[in-house]
Formats: sequence, structure tokens, C-alpha cells
Amino acid sequence: MHETIISDNIIKEAQKHGNVEQISLEVGELAHIPMDELLECLKGLVDWKIDATEKPSKVKCICGFEGHPTILERGHDSFLIECPKCKSVPQVIDGTDIKLLSVQVK
Repeated sequence: MHETIISDNIIKEAQKHGNVEQISLEVGELAHIPMDELLECLKGLVDWKIDATEKPSKVKCICGFEGHPTILERGHDSFLIECPKCKSVPQVIDGTDIKLLSVQVK
């Protein structure tokens, strides 16, 4: 259901630009829904060409580490990560957004 709401919002935003033919998305590695689930839902709702890239996540830890976390588990609307240096739970600073980058109209 989450993916349907997010997909509907993307569709509505894209349609503001006209008769949509293609969209480009950037999906954070730790977004609310995994990229493959989002794309599957979008493709079931529209017949547009959809280009999507996954943006790697980035974290900052109290130990001083800043970079890509160790992803222990990734699910629908959930993830479990740790700092690869000290194994603490770091703060996510990037890679959680879903962005509509471009819309191509007919």
C-alpha cells in the first residue's frame, strides 16, 4: 500500500508537466520502499518509460566514521544498519529520498 501512495504522488507530480512519456527517478538506497518494489508498482499503473538510479546511503557515526553503512537487513519501510567501523547505529545523512528528476512529455 505504501508503494501505491508514493507511486500516485510521483504520477500526479509528473502529470503536472503534460502528457507524460518518460520519467527519471533517483531512489535512495534506504528510501521508504526498495527501488524494485517502487518500479514494479509504477509500471503497473502507467505505461511510461521509467529510468531510475539508486542513490547510495551515507551515514555519520559518533566514532567519527562517515560513509556507506553496513546494511544488515532491508525490508519494506524498514532497514537495519550499523557503522562498519564500530558496529554502533549511525545517523543516516543521505540516501533516504525518492526524487523525480525529470519528466519528458509527448
